[in-house]
Amino acid sequence: MTQNLIRHTKILSIVGDIMKVHAPAGASGEPATRLNDLALIKDPGGLSSLAQVINIDRDQVSLQTFSGTKGFSTRSAVHFLGHPMQVTYSKNILGRVFDGTGNPMDGGAALAEDPKVAIGGPSVNPMRRVLASKMIRTDVPMIDVFNCLVESQKIPLFSVSGEPFNPFLARIGIQADADIVVFAGLGLIFDDYHFFRTAFEDAGVFARTVMFCNLAADPIVERLLVPDMALTVAEKFAVEEGKRVLVLMTDMTAYADAMKEVGISMERVPSNRGYMGDLYSQLARRYEKACDYSGAGSVTILSVTTMPGDDVTHPVPDNTGYITEGQFYLHDGVIDPFGSLSRLKQHVIGTVTREDHSQIMNTMIRFYSGARDAEQKQAMAFELSPFDRKLLKFGGLFRKRFMEIEISLHLEDALNLCWQTLAECFQPEELLMKQALVDKYYPQQYQQDAATQEQEHGQTAA
Repeated sequence: MTQNLIRHTKILSIVGDIMKVHAPAGASGEPATRLNDLALIKDPGGLSSLAQVINIDRDQVSLQTFSGTKGFSTRSAVHFLGHPMQVTYSKNILGRVFDGTGNPMDGGAALAEDPKVAIGGPSVNPMRRVLASKMIRTDVPMIDVFNCLVESQKIPLFSVSGEPFNPFLARIGIQADADIVVFAGLGLIFDDYHFFRTAFEDAGVFARTVMFCNLAADPIVERLLVPDMALTVAEKFAVEEGKRVLVLMTDMTAYADAMKEVGISMERVPSNRGYMGDLYSQLARRYEKACDYSGAGSVTILSVTTMPGDDVTHPVPDNTGYITEGQFYLHDGVIDPFGSLSRLKQHVIGTVTREDHSQIMNTMIRFYSGARDAEQKQAMAFELSPFDRKLLKFGGLFRKRFMEIEISLHLEDALNLCWQTLAECFQPEELLMKQALVDKYYPQQYQQDAATQEQEHGQTAA
């Protein structure tokens, strides 16, 4: 492209990491560059840096420099490269770790000869999407039993700083029955980056994993590129290889904060709590990449969204909730069954899962809600009925057997454990479930015990 050969030297201003350059259109009226294209900045002192075009106002172009503007002067020269950021895509990227510019950061080969594709791009035409109807098993009971993760779903994990959301996200990446896991780390401290990499390697799943990581000390513009890199690679694997791809991202609040910082540097008028007015659109552009492709694979997105001050009305979780299809709510070290919701679970429960799944899910939650009420009565020193004591026993078993995030169970084993837990606490007639399911799945030994107790009760009454 002709603009690659033009050298622009009129630097108008340098503010923070933002450099503004005068770049008039060519003789034919063709603009000097396009939004999101890359540029190479060279300073007479020998410094050089990549930059991204983030705003065009007539002949004035704003560039977000990757390595910062320290050391650059207004005598620097700008060369527009004529293409946006690109990411390497081939089977060779599996088992590799890349930084926010797409370069390997694991000490392996540079993959310079492998093909590259432009990041970003539009989401899939809704007419080409397949209705979500397949489940991604995670072996986490609070997900598989109560809020199924469905292929092509986009769902966040709401939490707060200090909660074990990183270990939980790593467990899902290790245990999920996806073909490929693409991990996007945003603003990670080194300890968290090392934890994710070590966890995937030790679990033996690194060969099916691709990692794109932006560390807290890296340039902030890279934080804005990492999600697009991860999603572009995921799309390629799904469309061209027919793979079932699970994309894990942490933390989208750090991504939104990076957008806010760039907007402030460009002197844009902020909206709610300092975030830019296009926060919803920018988040939706990424989340809408989740898709089940007709005749190909699928992309499923699970992201961490931390809530400052545990405030669900904060702009980032608030906007995220409108875009995504439910949420998992992690607090106090457990997945909250009441705050969590998967809006697509009805597409798979009882169709691709066991016939008793829907009934057992509703019954377990109903009794746990009753257990919470009984605990409040106990805390306030109210008199407890015999049924309240059954509920208290059930609540303790429910938390111990299902809510702890370290628990790993196959779905069928978890359903069987649900029946056992109910049988240990309640009589069959107290379940208020379909009798055919009770007869089929209620543990046989407990049915016999219940029959014996009923017979003894009848003899005593006589």
